[in-house]
Amino acid sequence: QKYAVRAGGGANHRIGLYDAVMLKENHIRVAGSVAGAIAAARAAQPALPLIVEVETLEQLAEALATGCDRVLIDDFTPEQRREAVRIARAAPFDGRIPLEVSGGVDLAGLRAIAADGVDFISIGGLTKHLRAIDLSMKLGPPPG
Repeated sequence: QKYAVRAGGGANHRIGLYDAVMLKENHIRVAGSVAGAIAAARAAQPALPLIVEVETLEQLAEALATGCDRVLIDDFTPEQRREAVRIARAAPFDGRIPLEVSGGVDLAGLRAIAADGVDFISIGGLTKHLRAIDLSMKLGPPPG
């Protein structure tokens, strides 16, 4: 599935659980804050890229201030998404940490999301909402 994304012109920012740390809402909740989760992840895996998923503009500001390698803005409305881009591009952050949109993204909404100025768009449906096709390979003449 990941190879199919690459073959189709997409990019995988992670191949598995071994090549980046991705903090999601459950990690943040257990740590008590975005900053706490980032500190724990950096202590455990200082060499790996750190991706933080946020659900609010407040969490976004905390992730940007604490420092990570990418922020996923998850299930943001278009208005929240545009405000997130504004916050991430303004001082003191100055666009140093890329923003990625995730959650509920479909192909029909790509143009509008891209127009908002985010750096990356994640489409989970590329790898999890697929249907198998039924192929057969019949060799030789048909049975008589």
